[in-house]
Amino acid sequence: MILQFALTQDAPETCAAPCIVAGIFEDGTLSAAAARIDEKSGGAIARLHASGDVNGKLGSTHTLFALAGIAAPRVLLVGMGDVKKLDGARFARACADAARALKALPLDRAVSYLTELEVPGKDAAWKVRSAALASDAQAYKYAATFKPRDKSKRAELAAIDFAAPASAAGALAQATAIASGVRFARELGNLPPNICTPAYIAEQARKLAADHPGVTCEVLEEGDMRKLGMGALLGVAMGSANAPRLIALQWNGAGDAQPYAFVGKGVTFDSGGINIKPSPGMEEMKFDMCGAAGVLGAFLAAVQMKLKLNLVCVVPAVENMPSGSAQRPSDVVTTMSGTTVEILNTDAEGRLILCDALTFVQKFKPQVIVDAATLTGACVVALGKHASGLMTQDDALAGELLAAGEATLDRAWRLPLWDDYQSQLDTGYADVANIGGKYGGAITAGCFLSRFTEGFRWAHLDIAGSAWDEGRKGSATGRPVPLLAQWLLDRAG
Repeated sequence: MILQFALTQDAPETCAAPCIVAGIFEDGTLSAAAARIDEKSGGAIARLHASGDVNGKLGSTHTLFALAGIAAPRVLLVGMGDVKKLDGARFARACADAARALKALPLDRAVSYLTELEVPGKDAAWKVRSAALASDAQAYKYAATFKPRDKSKRAELAAIDFAAPASAAGALAQATAIASGVRFARELGNLPPNICTPAYIAEQARKLAADHPGVTCEVLEEGDMRKLGMGALLGVAMGSANAPRLIALQWNGAGDAQPYAFVGKGVTFDSGGINIKPSPGMEEMKFDMCGAAGVLGAFLAAVQMKLKLNLVCVVPAVENMPSGSAQRPSDVVTTMSGTTVEILNTDAEGRLILCDALTFVQKFKPQVIVDAATLTGACVVALGKHASGLMTQDDALAGELLAAGEATLDRAWRLPLWDDYQSQLDTGYADVANIGGKYGGAITAGCFLSRFTEGFRWAHLDIAGSAWDEGRKGSATGRPVPLLAQWLLDRAG
């Protein structure tokens, strides 16, 4: 369950919540709430800053207990850093730091006054929504495959109220829906591949449809895909005992209007196939379905917000494994579009399942198609873990998606998709090769996909760097749910 959110106008000194949260800057400047707490407590905060016990540095938190004149038993002071550098990103980080500290305390509820801070260029609605999303991201804890814990243990954070005017209530409702979508995506991404198989993703999509009026779900199985000629998708699935699925969810919130369409890469485990990956880090390849998880999460957010638009979400779900039946380098497959593809590397499989899904989604006559995929290591080399790679030949669409990323701090960076790169996909044995050589790998992958979206407004998000945090305790991030949800919000007006 996501955190429960509410608004409050209670004065900080009289608020009797288990903990209240206020901000302090490096130079000792106090937020309005912290100043009132300091005044009512006889200068307690100022003395702690003067002594160096509270420094106000960005990322720092300090819990003060039983302050005289303050109704709350705990006050959490959150460092805001340099007062002149406060911006949206630093504000969201401070809210995340606060939630992380609250999560470590034995309490079930807190009230945050950080949303009273002045953030340049941001209104109350943005601050409330950003604070709520940052807080829920920190409160999330994966528990699906752990031994059940004793329910009698200490209280855990379940609710946060934010100090803000009643006019921000709509933003709080949006935050709740987007947080639900992010959690949905993170949970799917974090599940092990022996649980989160193509069939499991299909089950979750069916459940999503059953739980939300106005949503329909269609699931294609191997025979259905064979009849449609999806040779590229089926080729990837050939080596696995887990049969593929193609999932199509629809939300009808705008009558006969042309739908928007999402397509998400759903490789539930990517061994690389015959071109098997190196063993170090291969366990992270359970995250290769985070594109699918992301578009499903964004779809869920749109449905919960009851956006007045029509939306289609298509997920090709497969497992890429090596076996005696797996496809080989130099195989040639025929896609649903009729285009033939020479397989030069079986580890370039995401574009193969996406190309058939991109052809399939066109039957819904979408006005825009956006795909999301953990597609290339080359994108991680280019942009690291902070930005998703955005590719499109539509400048207006690029602007819309980049703006949505900036608004949600789920940022993307545009890479070129020039025709100059297309020749790298030439081959003497098919219409196109599935890889483009040593250089520009993220871009040539985008070029490959572009061949299956001609005549449509289309954009590609490469989330290979942003979809999960690396390491043994690395977790799915839920990106690009916030970006896509914001983009839909903007389209719905």
